[in-house]
Amino acid sequence: MYAIQLNDGTLEWQEVADEPCGPGQVRIRVAATAINRADLVQRQGGYPPPPGASPILGLECAGEITEVGDGVSSWHLGQQVCALLAGGGYASEVVVPAGQVAAVPQGMDLHTAAAIPEVFATAYLNLYMEAALQPGERVVLHAGASGVGTAALQMLKETNNPTFVTASGDKLAQCRALGASGVHDRHADTSFLTAALAWAEPHGVDVILDPVGGRYLADNLSLLGTDGRLVLIGLMGGAATEINLGLLLMKRIRVIGSTLRARSIGAKARIMEALVRDVWPKFESGAIVPVIDKKYAIQQAEDAHAYVASDTTIGKVVLTID
Repeated sequence: MYAIQLNDGTLEWQEVADEPCGPGQVRIRVAATAINRADLVQRQGGYPPPPGASPILGLECAGEITEVGDGVSSWHLGQQVCALLAGGGYASEVVVPAGQVAAVPQGMDLHTAAAIPEVFATAYLNLYMEAALQPGERVVLHAGASGVGTAALQMLKETNNPTFVTASGDKLAQCRALGASGVHDRHADTSFLTAALAWAEPHGVDVILDPVGGRYLADNLSLLGTDGRLVLIGLMGGAATEINLGLLLMKRIRVIGSTLRARSIGAKARIMEALVRDVWPKFESGAIVPVIDKKYAIQQAEDAHAYVASDTTIGKVVLTID
């Protein structure tokens, strides 16, 4: 098979050894994968794959099943699927546990389906499972125009959760189009706190989904109302900061740290099952769509990574494989 390899700091498409398909696994001929911020961090040495996972970049894919391992009865050869991966997506083939696979939503092509698994699983897991979000509760999304943000915005609209987002000024209109009722330009001279407090009156915010971390933490805690939940999914703004612990006590705030990649096969299977149950019908009706900014051929992975690193994207960047 072929896969992206890192050679002298550059991403190159090269022939590599095939991976065996073991019990409980399926092999997928990959038609497309998609770039996540974690891929850029892994490339720089900051986010190694979990033990036993493929060192090849790529946390999701879509394609056709070409081999079924022992004990797998839920899938058969030729099915078009997308999959949540611990690694290996930047390749012509990938082997993945069968529970992390889902049929491509009816009416959707493989290139579009490749943009679903990682960001929709992340948004669903952290909003509806970790934070136990209830209809009508108010939500703040930081990085609202990201892949996770554009996925979350659409799901929150469908579950009747008013949403405030922070993003770059030129992206705010798209966030509103996807369902945000309040927005703040993260490049503004003032903090998001004042604008978000005014939007959330009189009771404050119930849930915050935050990939920024350190420099947003104090304002996040001030913004949350009683019994509020802060779900931390990234550290783009630093890993260390000081906080007022009294706010946690007085408001009964819960701070939840969450990652997806290193979770068990069983946990990922449960997330995918919930997505198929609750979100797949929305894909098939057209109420929710994966937001794709741009597509590149896999051989252009270097250019695609540079584009994602520019922070000008809205939604996902997809890599296609002939």
